[in-house]
Amino acid sequence: MSGRVLVVDDVEINVKLLEAKLASEYFEVLAARSGRTALEIAAAEQPDVILLDVMMPHMDGFEVCRRLKANPKTTDLPVVMVTALSDAADRVRGLEAGADDFLTKPASDIALFARVRSLVRLKRMMQEWRLRDEICGRFGGPPTAIEADGPGRVLIIEEDPFAAARMTETLAIAHRVTLAHSNLEAQACVDAETELVIASLTLPDGDSLRLVTQWRGSETFRQLPILLIAAEPDLPRLAKGLDLGANDYLVRPVDRNELLARTGTQIRRKRLQDRLDENYRRSLSLALTDELTGLYNRRYALAHLDELIGRLGRDSVGTAILLFDIDHFKLVNDTHGHAAGDDVLRELAARACSAVRSVDLVARLGGEEFVVIMPETGAAIAAVVAERLRLETSREPFVIRPSGARLHVTISVGVTLTVAGGDERRSLLERADMALYEAKSAGRNRVVIHTPEIGDRNTAGRNIADHNTGLAASAGSDQAAIGGR
Repeated sequence: MSGRVLVVDDVEINVKLLEAKLASEYFEVLAARSGRTALEIAAAEQPDVILLDVMMPHMDGFEVCRRLKANPKTTDLPVVMVTALSDAADRVRGLEAGADDFLTKPASDIALFARVRSLVRLKRMMQEWRLRDEICGRFGGPPTAIEADGPGRVLIIEEDPFAAARMTETLAIAHRVTLAHSNLEAQACVDAETELVIASLTLPDGDSLRLVTQWRGSETFRQLPILLIAAEPDLPRLAKGLDLGANDYLVRPVDRNELLARTGTQIRRKRLQDRLDENYRRSLSLALTDELTGLYNRRYALAHLDELIGRLGRDSVGTAILLFDIDHFKLVNDTHGHAAGDDVLRELAARACSAVRSVDLVARLGGEEFVVIMPETGAAIAAVVAERLRLETSREPFVIRPSGARLHVTISVGVTLTVAGGDERRSLLERADMALYEAKSAGRNRVVIHTPEIGDRNTAGRNIADHNTGLAASAGSDQAAIGGR
């Protein structure tokens, strides 16, 4: 995952070295030689991660970090302090100033790259949540406050009795701690109230990284913070854990104060996400969801799309949209009634949500027409998701209640992308609608892509799928084939 990294160091050779390393991993690098310049660049450019030296003249890294976190414009920017200081007290001081990590020079490339990739994901996730919170705030009234302080619910997974007792004793002063000694025991202990998991890489019944992948694939535990612990030789596996979705790590021997600081940071971030999620859900229930399908409605989708288009001139992040509707939907209503049509729309909404990525937004624009808004997405990924959506819709019949009729439903999909350097919502939707119309004209049940960067049409590659559907239903059969507009 690429991203923009701001390197802050008063020594030019240090800047050049980090710039070369990051460029080799395809990161875009910005540079600042002083704390004051760093604050200005961070506010103006909104980098994905800041690598911040501590020992600088006039304003040290601790003060720069505090000012970054105090500014609403930069408070969500992840900060990694990279310094020659190696004392645990300095690491704790950096974490208390708001830093997300503290790497000692010379920083291991494995640790550096894994940490930067992890924090790029964090920044973009928080950016998406902030965006949704901002949009929802326009419609849902004052936000719901969630208590940020108070004891957290922490699950420790540790095989070694001495290490487990020491961590439990340290954290029990401020938090409610549950202890598990194995993966199996941890799976029985974790629940929706758990706010942080601290897991040793060494467990008697399996690899803790498998727990990471299982929980990241679970709707209930997808946002659950995970902090891994291992010895220095296991640093490559810790880095792998970050790539798989763990939030943080500690290297043994674990300093008590650093454990407390990192635990507090993860719990505060979890509670912020919970608050944003609560506000988001409350606002949606009030004004921004479609009552029939539970999806976002047209009002929210267009506001969300405007915000994404507004970013194009600032950071050149592209957006793709998928416009789709049900083939011959009028026949469903005419043959089976409007209640059956409502069942089809609800089931299509559910299948669409399961087919797209977690960062994509699915909305019902009206009638049988839907849209998927895909941030930071190019043509190749949009094509894959569109085809997966088409196949997910037609993979098995839709069952209509209470009659039990089984309807074969297909959709046509029009895909387009924002134009580099700027775009307008109206023209973007018009291009998607043109692609959808072409999919209908070509026989339905297919995907057509409009790629404006190449020209008015990408004739060579636009038809990702070309599957015709018959419209046939034999008398007396409970199976009807529907093939939208």
